[in-house]
Amino acid sequence: MHFFIKAAALIFLLNTGFTNAQESIPDQEHDYLVTLETDYGNMMMLLYDETPLHKENFIELAKAGVYDRNLFHRVIEHFMIQSGDPNTSDITPSWDRDIIPPHVPAEINPEFSHFKGAVAAARRGDEVNPEKNSSPTQFYIVHHDRAANHLDGEYTVFGQVMSGLEVIDSIAVKPTDERDRPLEDVRINRVKVEEVKRSDILRFYNYSY
Repeated sequence: MHFFIKAAALIFLLNTGFTNAQESIPDQEHDYLVTLETDYGNMMMLLYDETPLHKENFIELAKAGVYDRNLFHRVIEHFMIQSGDPNTSDITPSWDRDIIPPHVPAEINPEFSHFKGAVAAARRGDEVNPEKNSSPTQFYIVHHDRAANHLDGEYTVFGQVMSGLEVIDSIAVKPTDERDRPLEDVRINRVKVEEVKRSDILRFYNYSY
C-alpha cells in the first residue's frame, strides 16, 4: 500500500503504539550522518536530537536496510519528493518486518519549518489520526523554499539535508503520472549511516547544536 502527500496536505499511516528505546542515540560528542545514495547523487542528512523517537526509528530502519532500493514514489516539483515505502523495493528484504513499529508518535516542534531540504514524516490525515502520529517509514524532503510552509506545525520535521540539495532538484523535475509517481523509476540505492564527531559536523557543515 502506498502512502502519499497531496499539495495541500500530507497523507497516511497506521496508528497504534511505539515502544522503541533510545539506546541507538549516540553520546553527546557524536552524531549520525545519514547518506541517501541515488543515481542522481548523494544527499547527506542530519536528524534532530529534538525529535528523538523519529531519529532513533529512522536510524534503526536505515541500518537494517529497510530503505535500500525504495522508490521515490511521489514527486511534486516545487513541493516535495517522497520515499520510504519498503513495498516499493525491488530486492528481497533481508530484515525482519517486526522492526517496523505501527507508527511514530508526533514530535512537532515549532522551531523546525518546511524549508528546502527539510526532512519530515508522512502521516494519515487528521480525520483518522487526530494525534498526528507519523508513518513508521515514509518521509518526504521539501523541494522549494516556502513551498510547504502551510504544513508547519502539522507534521513532524525531524531532519535536514546538509549537502546534495541539487539532487532534490534533479528528482523533483522528473515527469510523473496522474498520481505524481515518476514515469521512470527513481530509487534510493542505499542508505548509509555513519557515526561522526559533532565537532566535525560543525566544521564541515556549519551546523551548531
